[in-house]
Amino acid sequence: MAARKPKPKADEAPQLVLDPPRPLWRWALRLVGRAVLGVAAFYLFLIVLFSFVPPPRNIYQWQEAIRLGGIERDWVAFDQIAPEMARSVVAAEDANFCLHWGFDIQQIRAAIADGQKRGASTISQQVVKNVFLWQGRSYTRKAMEAILTPVVELVWSKQRILEVYLNNAEMAEGVFGVGAAARELFDTDAASLTPKQAARLAAVLPNPKEYNAADPGKYVRGRAAQIMSGAETIAADGRAACFETVD
Repeated sequence: MAARKPKPKADEAPQLVLDPPRPLWRWALRLVGRAVLGVAAFYLFLIVLFSFVPPPRNIYQWQEAIRLGGIERDWVAFDQIAPEMARSVVAAEDANFCLHWGFDIQQIRAAIADGQKRGASTISQQVVKNVFLWQGRSYTRKAMEAILTPVVELVWSKQRILEVYLNNAEMAEGVFGVGAAARELFDTDAASLTPKQAARLAAVLPNPKEYNAADPGKYVRGRAAQIMSGAETIAADGRAACFETVD
């Protein structure tokens, strides 16, 4: 027979055994983990949503609207934008747009070798910055941009990325997107832009507050001529195939 456990004496109170307190760092780590998962879920929701819904005004556009008392911004569907406009911005900003997955490693290496004197951001990176993040240079923004860009490339088509870019890029002070730019600068619509007009709009993208596509100076005229040639090149060699609409 199994031995019986001795009964506690009547004058002995039962002892309550407490779990040792959980270390503070574990609690903090769990809280941070939940916060990170929440932020990730929020951005994933926005990325999926904006794959078919036009994104609203971004932070910079709201700032400019307050500073200027309003901005011009019209959303234009990709099939209502002149093909020359799409080719022009790709030729000007990211000639390898169809060949990379969000980061142009060749351009990044060239920028490093050049001492960071040239930009290496792809159109995809610029879309992520303009739609989901904020302007300015900071390690936090660059880190978030590096994380979000591949996700956008995975969820969105190349055509969608370019469509969002063309509808958010500032092409004159307070004028955002190709629809508003075509109307304000050339008194036409996005579908009717000529190759020269499209190239001039692409030429001012580095600094639309300084350069004027409607009244171009020497730099914009020269740069536009280069872009027109580049647009023809990427159309001929297949580097525009990922966003060209097939009839």
